[in-house]
Amino acid sequence: MARSTTRTSRNTSKDLLTIASLSSQHIAALIKQAQSLQGKRRARRTPRPLVGKTLGLIFEKPSTRTRVSFEAGMNQLGGQSLFLDSEKIQLSRGESLADTAQVLSRYVDGLVVRTFDQTTLEDWATYATIPVINGLTDQCHPCQILADLFTITRKKKRLKGLKLAYIGDGNNVTHSLLEAGALMGMHVSVGCPTGYEPDQKIVDWAQEKALKTKTRIEVTSDPIAAVRNADVLYTDVWISMGQEREQKRRLKALTPYQVNERLLRKAKADAIVMHCLPAHRGEEISTGVLDGPQAVVLEQAENRLDMQNAILINWLGK
Repeated sequence: MARSTTRTSRNTSKDLLTIASLSSQHIAALIKQAQSLQGKRRARRTPRPLVGKTLGLIFEKPSTRTRVSFEAGMNQLGGQSLFLDSEKIQLSRGESLADTAQVLSRYVDGLVVRTFDQTTLEDWATYATIPVINGLTDQCHPCQILADLFTITRKKKRLKGLKLAYIGDGNNVTHSLLEAGALMGMHVSVGCPTGYEPDQKIVDWAQEKALKTKTRIEVTSDPIAAVRNADVLYTDVWISMGQEREQKRRLKALTPYQVNERLLRKAKADAIVMHCLPAHRGEEISTGVLDGPQAVVLEQAENRLDMQNAILINWLGK
């Protein structure tokens, strides 16, 4: 791919920190680019626009899909990646984040940061002079949800007008789904127990945006109402990294919100089931549904690679 055509999704921001920072046009262009890249990858004709580029990966949380897909993607696109364990660089011995970010900006062309606090990610973006991509925070997971939008588009041929029901804990995945649904004209219904609702500020933002895109954003404690007539059912783990001490309380509160065969029957007959993985079978989702014909979780995982390749080209291919 020629250098002049590597940024087809028209990125105007240095960093990718949230879905809310993107426009609907930008998201649509990223989906189109991911589809093109997937076709070329499967035909073993992946373009190599990132030759000579290096991506740094700074992870404070364990990872399978995020790390492997970014590393594989950089390799496929002609670049290389460096995994920087946060416990094994000088940051862990007292060097300031500001100093580390400025030094790394002299060595690599972009950073993927996987951390706990969204403000830590924002600090990386503030001090780094290179693009910073959110590999996951406690607040949001934009790369995952951009790939999910790609998956839904592949399966349903559209986004606007669809209903997506998210069932379970109102976590980082929920937040990014709310932002994405509001921007792309999808009806998003979140079913969660009292006390486990998504951040109200993000819900308010999404509902305000939904007025402009003529869709609905709603949060309910009734999982059956949430999934009624849904085109997409989505769930995620109930106990995220850092919440292990809350396990007993969370399991008790969230058990009625399992995505199982009974709940799936309340959605549309052709609804697809999504889970960003890793899954805890028998907790947030039954094995029968996870392995069933309506689940698209493996395609979701594969689509991380192609969407993140589009992101890498868009943010690093300058």
